[in-house]
Amino acid sequence: MLSDHQMEMFVNEVYEDYGYDFGGYSKASLKRRLDRIYDLDGYSHFSQFLLRLKTDEEYVKRVVEEITVNVTEMFRDPQFYRTLRNVVLPELGTKPFIRIWHAGCSTGEEVYSMAILLKEANLLHKSLLYATDLSAQVLDTARKGVFPLRMMKQYSENYMASGGKQDFSDYYTANYGYAKFPDELIAKMVFSQHNLVSDRSFNEFDLILCRNVLIYFDKLLQERVLQLFDESLSPLGYIALGTKETMKFSAVQGRYQQYNREKIWKKMQ
Repeated sequence: MLSDHQMEMFVNEVYEDYGYDFGGYSKASLKRRLDRIYDLDGYSHFSQFLLRLKTDEEYVKRVVEEITVNVTEMFRDPQFYRTLRNVVLPELGTKPFIRIWHAGCSTGEEVYSMAILLKEANLLHKSLLYATDLSAQVLDTARKGVFPLRMMKQYSENYMASGGKQDFSDYYTANYGYAKFPDELIAKMVFSQHNLVSDRSFNEFDLILCRNVLIYFDKLLQERVLQLFDESLSPLGYIALGTKETMKFSAVQGRYQQYNREKIWKKMQ
């Protein structure tokens, strides 16, 4: 397994040669993922791993995928979506136009969940969902709107628990083991690469969702990302984080009010 010095060499190599900056990632999380790659690919010496990183750009992309990919699902944490449905969206619905940013969207399941919420609230027509991720590969998957059919039973249960009233199967077409979501939803989505470590704000949003991404960053990088979200959020806008994430340590938290015990904060100043 990789030593701290070897991890540091990895971080320097992918940053200097390819521009991927993992310097602010949680060391424990990064080590766990690198150890897995090292084991899966059967390296016996770190020099072999380093040489491949230096000479095989496609392999580097795969390593980045392995480090950054997050497990996601539709309507994950149904109570969270129930709060969005009953509290946040009715308030955002008073605006003439709604911009929502899914930062670190992975393969897009939560973006499609949001689009369904907006459609049911009759807000989709005046909304735009920006979905960003470091990985071009997961974005390609997300923009297709095609997910394994075997997951739909769980997603349907999540949807109903979130307050959904319709038959969830009405939202997709099943074919050859996959569920295809309609172009009506995809037309309101903008997918693009964005690096939370190094890229800057690119618009002003009414709601920013970044769920279960900050847990992979160290405190310094978490603070930088929350500053980025603060700069990107309109007055009285909302930030939503994952169940194990918080704004409480951040320098910007004084400007926000948390909604009950949900990981949803409203920008008050």
